[in-house]
Formats: sequence, C-alpha cells, structure tokens
Amino acid sequence: MKNVLSKDPSPYLQQHKNNPVHWQTWSKDSLNQAKTQKKPILLSVGYSSCHWCHVMAHESFEDKTTADLMNEFFINIKVDREERPDLDFVFQSSFQLFNQSGGGWPLTMFLDENGVPFMGGTYFPKDEKHGLPAFKTILQKVHEAYVDQRTKIIEQKNLIKKNLELKKTNVIGQEPEPILQNILNNLDEKNGGFKGAPKFPTFYVFDTLLYFYNKNKNPKYLKPVELILKKLCSKGIYDHVEGGISRYTVDENWLIPHFEKMLYDNVQFILLLTKFLKIKPNKYFLKKVKQTTNFLLKDFISKDTNLLGSAFDADSEGVEGKYYVFSYEELKDIKDINLFFNIKPEGNWEGKIILDELKEPTREIINQLLEIRSKRKKPFFDNKTQLDLNCIWVSSLVYLNSIMPDKDYLKTAENFYERIEKKFCNDNIFHSYSEDISFIEDYSYLIQCLLDLSDTTMNPKYRLLAKKYCDEAIEKFYDDNCKVFQKNEKRKNDIFMNPIDISDNTLPNANSVMLMNFCRLGYKDQAKELSDSLNGYLNIYKNFMTSSLKALDFFKEINNGKNCNTEAKRTISYIFVRFFGHKWHTSFVYIRFTCYNSN
Repeated sequence: MKNVLSKDPSPYLQQHKNNPVHWQTWSKDSLNQAKTQKKPILLSVGYSSCHWCHVMAHESFEDKTTADLMNEFFINIKVDREERPDLDFVFQSSFQLFNQSGGGWPLTMFLDENGVPFMGGTYFPKDEKHGLPAFKTILQKVHEAYVDQRTKIIEQKNLIKKNLELKKTNVIGQEPEPILQNILNNLDEKNGGFKGAPKFPTFYVFDTLLYFYNKNKNPKYLKPVELILKKLCSKGIYDHVEGGISRYTVDENWLIPHFEKMLYDNVQFILLLTKFLKIKPNKYFLKKVKQTTNFLLKDFISKDTNLLGSAFDADSEGVEGKYYVFSYEELKDIKDINLFFNIKPEGNWEGKIILDELKEPTREIINQLLEIRSKRKKPFFDNKTQLDLNCIWVSSLVYLNSIMPDKDYLKTAENFYERIEKKFCNDNIFHSYSEDISFIEDYSYLIQCLLDLSDTTMNPKYRLLAKKYCDEAIEKFYDDNCKVFQKNEKRKNDIFMNPIDISDNTLPNANSVMLMNFCRLGYKDQAKELSDSLNGYLNIYKNFMTSSLKALDFFKEINNGKNCNTEAKRTISYIFVRFFGHKWHTSFVYIRFTCYNSN
C-alpha cells in the first residue's frame, strides 16, 4: 500500500501527496481494504486553506514515526470537505454526538472496518500540549481498543445510526416571531453578530432578518443587519487593501481574523450588502461591495475553468497572516495613515498590525499599502471550482445589477452562467472534479440562480432550465420517507447512513432553498409536502434552521395568495420589456419582485 493522493485533482489532497502516510481516497477500494484487513479507518477531513489542518500536517502527517503508526494500525483516508460535503456532514455530526460539542477542521475520526465511526476529535498535537493528548498516544490507544473490543465496536452500528437520525414532530406550523426574538436576544448589541468569541458572520441569519424587515418594516430586524455590516466593513476581518473578508475572528470585536478567505463567505457578504443597500442606500457600503466584487473578479478566477475558485490560504511562506499584516516600520512614514487606521508601535496582534479602520481611507493611502504588499508572496489559492458557490455568485451579480445597472453586472452574470453551463451542465450536473458526484446544494443554488436570471431578463430559457433541474433534483435527492432532500444522490450513497441535513452551516440549508424554488416555480404540492416536513423538524431544531424561517414564511405567504408568481404578471412584465426596452427593465422587475425574490 502507498500514498495515492497524487492521482486526485483536489488541491487539498495534493498538499498531502508526499506525506509518508499511506493516504487513500474515499472509495470502494479503500473501504474494502479495511474490511479485508479487519483494520479500523483513520479518516482525516480538511480543506486547503485551513490553518490548523496545515499545523497537524506539519507536526504529524509529515513525521515518519507518526506515519509508521498510522500505516501499521489503520487504513488512512484523506477527504477534502469541499469535494465531499456529504462525508463532512455525516462525520461532523458523529463528532458532535460523541463529544457533545461543535466540531471543526481538521476532523479526525476513527471508523470501524465497515465505515461506521466510534471515536473522534479535531486537531491533535504531535506531543501533549494545550490540554490535548499526543496524537501518537491516541493512535496507540485506539488500536488497542479496537483489537480488544472489535466485535463490540462493530455491533454498535445501529445505535450510532439511530442517534444520528433526525427527529420530527407532526407540528403543522409555528409562528416565526418567538424564534426570531430568541435570535435577537443572543446578538451582540455592541459589536454585532452573536455574543462571544470566536465570531462568524452567519450571513443566513441576517439575510433572514432582512426578509422579515421587508415584510413588516420593524426596525428591530434591520438594526442588527446594519451593525454587523458596519463591523465587517471596518474591522480586521475585512481586507482594507484588496477587499474581501476572512472566515472568522478569534475575538469578539471582529479584529483578529483567521486569515483564510473563502468564496462562500464573500459571495454571501456581497449579497447581504446588496440587499441592505436596496433598503437603505449607503455610500460607504457601496464602496465596500464594489471593492469586494472587483477582488473576486480579479483574484478569485480559476484559470482552469474561468469560474471562481474556492479559497485563499491563511498562511504564506509558512506563516499565518504574513501577507495581510504590517509592521509599524512599514507604515509609520505613510502620511496621515493614523487618520484612517489605528496604528500603534506595539501593534495589535503578535507585534504586527492588523488594519483597523477609523474612517474610510483615501485612494492614495490604499495605493501605498498595495505597494508594500506587492513585494510579498501571495497565499496559496485553491482554484477548485464548485458549482453551488458559482451559482450563488451569479445570483449576487443579478442583485448587484439592481443597485448598479450602469455597471453591466447582469451581462456579467449571464456570462458566468454560460461558463457554468459549459463546465457543469452537460450530460450530468456535478459538483467539482468528479463528473459522477453531485449534491442537493448544487441543484438548489443552480435552480435559484436560473430563477434570478429569469425574473430579471425575462428570458424564458432560464425558467425552463430551472424546471428541468428541479425535476431532476426531486428524482435524485428527495427522500420519500423523510419528505426532505438528502445531500447526496440516493443511488450513489456510499456512507453508512443517508446524509439528511436540515440545518444551516456555511450556507443556507439546501432544503430551505428548494422550498423557495418550489414556490417560485409554482410546484404547489411539492412545496406543501416539504413545508410540512420542515415545520416538523423546526419544532426540535429551530436553533439551527434560521433560513427555514424565511422559506416557510414565504410558502405561507404564497399559499395565502400574497406575492404570487402568476403567469399573468409574468406576461405583463414581458410585454412591458418588449415595448419599452431594457432601459426600464431592471427597476420595473425589481419593484414587482421586492418581496417575491426572497428579500
């Protein structure tokens, strides 16, 4: 057996191709090896821009002594979470079950020879520190436990599966107000976002608040959205030099980021800014959304596909944040920089300076900062193209066009969709590299972007395609027993259980997006069934289903005859565009669909 990762196109797996660990990919062959050899599986899940993934790799996976233990005792499988989100979901859920706490990356799970988890953790240090046991000790203990208790471990499969299965009630409907109020009660009224640290943007929460503000104009829903946007645009989580935001901050004031830049954060950041700007114009926010959009168009393009890649690494030249932070010596001679950024000789992070904005900097200041940064090596760029994220990007461009029609963002959106169609929509829809793997997220966001294009351009082809892919999604992913969509295709499931996910994570949950799609397409029966099912889950998992609140309310409004997408309205819109032209087109369409289009 040897390390086979050099054959896999994933940039994350390529980072580990020279490890002395005999890494395998998740496949029938590697799972069969575990069965044949009666060995447990060591499953390691991460992604290319994950800082602690790099740390564990350098400490343990590149260490021959550690690798020898791994190779002797386990079948070692490496997974890119962005390539296989279904695996990540199932085993993160398993971690949470075992440890009664949130997971993270790197995810380190131990599975029996049948691929069922029995123990797990996240980062383990090479040597005992931070209150964590040494990874080599863990390997030895797990091996001994498996040898001594193999039969018992294997027999617990049904118990684990039962505990991971989602529970549902027969509740028909719940009022969103108490759930929304609970969200508001847990928000940080000073710093924005949720209370405490670390701080993640959780865009789906604030998108839902915007939806309910648009519905009832209650300022309590708008105020926290404005606050978090002010913080995200001005604090250290934002890259004031080139644009875009980092994944999260370790502090409660949004100052000290983990510096990786993820596509899924930045497209949602653009969307939230744009939706807010439609409600309340703001020149400062407008400049930030322009800067971030230009950053994605300039630096996030994958040369392989001419679509957007996945992420920029947190590290460069082996040092976290080196590309993004400054020394006092670099900044002190820039005239008036203290007027725009909080600059101190001692720095604000490990003796270095993370830019913390006092007021919007001038173009001259930014150019001087760019000049300093231009001499540095850029972080590694994961050019992996993912269908779902590029579809959200298309939707964000459509929304941008509604506030800046002079920038031709609609044309850009259509151009990007053509690239998506050419790359991902031939014989089969697929997620990233493998033309045989797709997920409900790919279909849900593809349908959504097609409907956004349809509503704005009035081109009937987009709606027809949306219907086609919606029918495919039902056939491939809809679980008739649970009455929701599962993450991977039913016929291709290679996991010990069906990965059914109704909670929001980095993106709004695909089931909530599909409910919106059903409503927009006029799939009344399907919408009713999915709505009833999500309401049943909501009673138990309401703290994790924020985007479902919006979708369920949207269905309720449609079902009550409000904001209905009738063919008559669509015909009127077509006639309006036909005779008055696209000069009037954008403003008219967006007035008509202000609430309808999920705002």
